[in-house]
Amino acid sequence: MRDKTQANSTGPGDGLVRIGAIVFFVGAVATLVTVAPLFLGGDPFPSVAYAVCMLMGVGFLVAAAGVLRGIAAQRRQARSTSGTSAT
Repeated sequence: MRDKTQANSTGPGDGLVRIGAIVFFVGAVATLVTVAPLFLGGDPFPSVAYAVCMLMGVGFLVAAAGVLRGIAAQRRQARSTSGTSAT
């Protein structure tokens, strides 16, 4: 039996995965920017700049929460379809 989900439809957790990817990317760019002066011999940035690098971890956690939310929704859907089709 074919799944009736359209290719362009969004499921539960897809928004969290997208937001998490964006936040992760911002944290990755911040990490490159703050670490570059250390390799290029410049003055290091203040500690606040290094705190922005923590967005990588936050983005990863948000994306992981989105994946887990999608998995939970698929499991609920699978349980509901398998429970009703037993004839």
